[in-house]
Amino acid sequence: MNKSYVNQLIFKIGNQIHRIHKPIIMIKYIIYIIIASILLIACQVEQDELAIKSTELKEKTVLLRTLKSEIDILQEEVEMLSPEKKRDSVMVKVDSIYIQPFVRKVNIQGSVISDETVYASSEVGGRILSVNVKEGQQISRGTLVATIDMETVQLQINEMKTTLDLAMTVYERQKILWDQEIGSEIQYLQAKNNKERLENSLLTMRKQLSKKNIYAPISGVVNKEFASAGEVAGPGTPILEILDSRKIKVKADVPEQYLATIKNGQQVKLSFPALNEELFSKISLIGASINPTNRTFEIEMNLNNVKGMYKPNLLTEIEFVDYTKDEAVVIPLELLQEEVSGRKYVYVSKKDNDGRDIAAKAYITLGASYEGSVVIEDGLTAGDLIVTVGSRSLVAGNYLSPNM
Repeated sequence: MNKSYVNQLIFKIGNQIHRIHKPIIMIKYIIYIIIASILLIACQVEQDELAIKSTELKEKTVLLRTLKSEIDILQEEVEMLSPEKKRDSVMVKVDSIYIQPFVRKVNIQGSVISDETVYASSEVGGRILSVNVKEGQQISRGTLVATIDMETVQLQINEMKTTLDLAMTVYERQKILWDQEIGSEIQYLQAKNNKERLENSLLTMRKQLSKKNIYAPISGVVNKEFASAGEVAGPGTPILEILDSRKIKVKADVPEQYLATIKNGQQVKLSFPALNEELFSKISLIGASINPTNRTFEIEMNLNNVKGMYKPNLLTEIEFVDYTKDEAVVIPLELLQEEVSGRKYVYVSKKDNDGRDIAAKAYITLGASYEGSVVIEDGLTAGDLIVTVGSRSLVAGNYLSPNM
């Protein structure tokens, strides 16, 4: 029962007392108080009982797990002591456990990218007269790749030259007069200023005209053509994309769970399925942040592309070592078996009192696993004889006919 409900009931009864004026009503009020008190006590008892039952359930659960483990042990002992079981003989294959190195590797996918990608663009706007290169063409730095129509600027330059010629003539005559102390100084200075202003304007226009030619900023391959002859390009608008195919690298996104494993300078194996080629490289860059979208960080590996085999966006498989243990007990995962209680075990060969080979369970603690093998942290040691073939038909205590 809910405490709040009982409290509300008592509160309502308390409000009614102010309206009580007759003895019979007083008696009813006392009865209400008694009933409410009984309900409150019942509610408290109900909550205490719930706490007791919850604690009891936890204890029983722990006890059940313990009993299951003890049952497994007793069952094994019964099987070991059962004469009927010992009379059974099973053909199996037995191998000796030995210490060996264990290596776990991780494979992820990446792609080839250009280490240097630039765009050829015009500093001034205008109609494109010509594009002199094609996609896929190898070009050198300084190659003329496109031309912009600057006819308007050329006309302005021609007009400016005529105006400048007149300004030069006026200035020279004013200078002659001024040298002869004829005329005013202001006339001489105005003529000089007009000539110099026109010269500067002509210089600016000629410099602008020189920008009609667009040259390759780097040596590389023309990867993409954004605009063609006849189209209008604005200032700074890319016309061509040029990749330096000699400077490339492999880039990949690594799950953040390997952040503590990856080290700068660590050796990795790079595989290119399209080229059927493998090589080793070293991690040259580790990203400084985690991508919140896919919880990964970037790594990069430099490549030597003298022959031009590796193309940008080429699929690459990266393999790196995630875990190593120099001395480990390693067995195939397929040999593992599990009891109802969840305990893992394998069958090993032991000697009974008569010197015969019998099957026995070896309970084990698992470590790292990779490609069908698992490290045994506890339960097996070097020299133990493990059943590798026929273990699925065994029970503890079976006589063994090893090396079938």
